[in-house]
Amino acid sequence: MAFIHRRRSWAISEALATPEEMFLNRRSILAGMGIGLAAAALPRAARAEDADPTADLYPAKPNAAYKLDRALTPEEINANYNNFYEYGTYKEIAANAQQLKTRPWEVEIGGLVDKPMTLAIDDLIRKFPLETRLYRHRCVEAWSMTIPWSGFPLKALVAMASPKADAKFIRFETFNDPAMAPGQNDFVYPWPYIEGVTIEEAALDLPFLVTGAYDKPLAKQFGAPLRLALPWKYGFKSIKSIRKIDFVAEQPVGLWEAIQPSEYGFWANVNPEVPHPRWSQAKERVLHTGELVPTQLFNGYAAEVGQLYAGKDPAKLYM
Repeated sequence: MAFIHRRRSWAISEALATPEEMFLNRRSILAGMGIGLAAAALPRAARAEDADPTADLYPAKPNAAYKLDRALTPEEINANYNNFYEYGTYKEIAANAQQLKTRPWEVEIGGLVDKPMTLAIDDLIRKFPLETRLYRHRCVEAWSMTIPWSGFPLKALVAMASPKADAKFIRFETFNDPAMAPGQNDFVYPWPYIEGVTIEEAALDLPFLVTGAYDKPLAKQFGAPLRLALPWKYGFKSIKSIRKIDFVAEQPVGLWEAIQPSEYGFWANVNPEVPHPRWSQAKERVLHTGELVPTQLFNGYAAEVGQLYAGKDPAKLYM
């Protein structure tokens, strides 16, 4: 039976070199949660939320079409186990991520479009009706979460921008500010973070521009004030803290793909039968229970996206 959680109070990434034994070790995960909770990231996020100019938009109306077959990951766990390499390479990054300054914040929409524009984030958020969707999130490291994201479909922004016929891809770029994000002083990574999708993928209903979670504006460690959710792909595709959205003719090269293309490709669609070069993807550990469960093709979203990839070479779709 599908599980729909409608209460206003939700009570109940991907490291290049994360060893398999660490991300499959429940005790390590639970210990990490304790560290995150000790850092008091949730109270800090709550204080920041009070000043958010869009706080009146939450809770957003639930979209009943997006249901889950498992319970939601509790907020206190989800908000304290994050990848955000701009603030460090470890999971307990929530406290450090409070350095992120989300106002003022502008999003530039350009490239091969009829209507290039630069919008203040609050103006952008208020241009679209917000809704809440319950989504799975599958990390390439073989752990998973379930999250009540709030936001609007990516295809609505595409329609607003009116891309030209020769726009084949959408390239997303995050901020680049080493003073605000100390992790960007690490020159191993080709900052800023970049990711991309095809125009055909963006036309689906599933891609979601996220502005909130757990009935409030997006916490900084989740990638405030605007991130992408692509739940049928591995989590590193769901770029955080978006500054630029460009419509382009050439396939973008993401940050992780630039570092190690044999392990982190452009498509990154979840497939239990295609292993990561250093570990199996056949199973995943549910973060809040520690249960090891079978991974589903396209992370359980085959009905929504499978036809888009029909007849294409699987080797080019899953890494």
